[in-house]
Amino acid sequence: MPKPLIGIAPDFNPASDRRGSESEATIFLRNRYVAAVEAAGGIPVILPIVTNPALCAALLKSLDGLLLTGSGPDIDPRRYGERQRFKFKVMSPERADSECALVIQARKRNLPVLGICGGMQLMTVALGGTLIQDIDEQVEDALQHRMAGPATAVCHPVRVVPGTQLSGILGRRTVQVNSSHHQAVKAVPRTLKVSASAPDGVIEAVEDPSRRFFLGVQWHPEYLYGRYPAHSAIFEALISAAAQPRRSSIHPRPGA
Repeated sequence: MPKPLIGIAPDFNPASDRRGSESEATIFLRNRYVAAVEAAGGIPVILPIVTNPALCAALLKSLDGLLLTGSGPDIDPRRYGERQRFKFKVMSPERADSECALVIQARKRNLPVLGICGGMQLMTVALGGTLIQDIDEQVEDALQHRMAGPATAVCHPVRVVPGTQLSGILGRRTVQVNSSHHQAVKAVPRTLKVSASAPDGVIEAVEDPSRRFFLGVQWHPEYLYGRYPAHSAIFEALISAAAQPRRSSIHPRPGA
């Protein structure tokens, strides 16, 4: 059986003319995402930044799964109907447009999707959810979600909701995770459900139970796979779902 092709959405620096001459736009990606997909049995494919609907559809038609990475700036709050209340760098409109289009189309096609950290946040916003713009300012008695140690270590527990897809993947009620974020999911769109939370109430995972694999985790399993079986299992579950024969696209009920 051929190995499944997993498209990986990279970070993006748009062209800039701040010095009087236009510089070249670039895409870039930590190799840990590529290595994690390869170790789990998939073929990693780094995607371009695309906003053309026809090209987006053509890309997804050639893929077996989609990975949204957690690298780069934060989502512009205007995308979820808020003004920017705190100082942080905002994701380029090109990248946000591209990834939102990929998420929406992948969900319609029932293509397996894994979102990591900011990728989980983007999945949520693309489907109509909102974000906490700064955990330290907006969450009372919050844990330290920006760990001081290396990302290859774990720093706090996560409680997994029983009966969820994530629970089945991890095979446990709690898991220790790393943490490197100052934003989090606030309002969950009705197409998603919470599948894990930190002890302070911060949402740590969301999923769509109506799809064969549509999961977002707030931590970074690409730093933990290989050392921690539970985190390796997340990538293995993505590859397993992507290796299944393609099912026909799902046409959701109005508003779904």
